[in-house]
Amino acid sequence: MNPKQRRNGPVIYEIRVRGVLDVEWSAWLGGMNITPQADGETVICGPVRDQVALHGLIVKIRDMGLPLLSVNRVDVAPPVEDDL
Repeated sequence: MNPKQRRNGPVIYEIRVRGVLDVEWSAWLGGMNITPQADGETVICGPVRDQVALHGLIVKIRDMGLPLLSVNRVDVAPPVEDDL
């Protein structure tokens, strides 16, 4: 990746899986938003710190036995300001 293309901060990803996942799994998936869909799929969405964290999240989804349908980068999350 070109250094000029790098962005600081987490990136928001939308991950779609087949199966209905209860929203209580959010904490185990790093606080991601879990939205069950009427079509029997679930959307898992939220900020991901880096590629290592993204791969870790995908491994957790695999370990749950949920078929992975898609992984989409949605946007760069706004930077978090430190409280001074």
